[in-house]
Amino acid sequence: MEKNLEPGRHLLYMEWYTGGDVGLFMKMNKVLYSAQSEYQRIDIFENPELGRVFSLDGITMTTEVDEFMYHEMLVHVPMFIHPNPKRVLVIGGGDGGLTREVLKHSSVEEVILCEIDPMVIEAARKYLPTSVEYDNPKLKIVNENGSEYVRQFENYFDVIIVDSTDPTAGEGGHLFTEDFYKACYNALTENGVFSAETEDPFYDRAWVGIAYNRIKSAFPVTKTYMGFMTTYPSGMWSYAFASKGLDPLKDFNPEKVRNFEKLDTLKYYNEEIHVASFALPTFVKKLIGEK
Repeated sequence: MEKNLEPGRHLLYMEWYTGGDVGLFMKMNKVLYSAQSEYQRIDIFENPELGRVFSLDGITMTTEVDEFMYHEMLVHVPMFIHPNPKRVLVIGGGDGGLTREVLKHSSVEEVILCEIDPMVIEAARKYLPTSVEYDNPKLKIVNENGSEYVRQFENYFDVIIVDSTDPTAGEGGHLFTEDFYKACYNALTENGVFSAETEDPFYDRAWVGIAYNRIKSAFPVTKTYMGFMTTYPSGMWSYAFASKGLDPLKDFNPEKVRNFEKLDTLKYYNEEIHVASFALPTFVKKLIGEK
């Protein structure tokens, strides 16, 4: 599976952003894994600056150097709002970065990772450093369609985190529907909280508004927040926080972050970032229909 290239030679990886006129390119010094699964093409390669790069259908999912930015923001914003998160569902996220961050919270008793593609799990186990918690006894891995799997539960999870692929490609679109968000609402406990990635507000601006308004139709509390993500389109990324009642700012207790036992492992998220991430640029407010 692995392929070493001759000294001084390399392959070139190119990812075209929405519209096909702008993109990202990287040297591929060593191809570690390349396969076509039932659902998508999976590639893992090494880049001299970014380390191991994980791609699905030619879209960059993670790089070893900056994955912490995305995973920490998608996990810790909701986790620090819930008063005592014990049961967590992660939909998507087969690379393992989200489950790694979730399991840093000592209150967690059970994590279910619902990843539709078993070949992603197999590749991550062998080649991605983010898969460090795959054998944690608190973690259960299921290979099912997340939009269908979540419908099996009612009033069960304290936190649901959705790490979907591009909504215009493959299975990712199932995780951007009103019915899916309503199913997540039903699967959450009374104090349940929800987070999801909602694309970038520059090249995929339409999807930011669509996702926000669909989530808002299912949850009484819905807020967009943002963070940097250097190898994702535009370098800025949007997320949605939603809940049955808890507010990501009014119910935020900075002391919980300051006293977090794994605080020294966090490289992006902190108490100031939590608050600041909900301050949106004017053009993003317009995208989601807020004044």
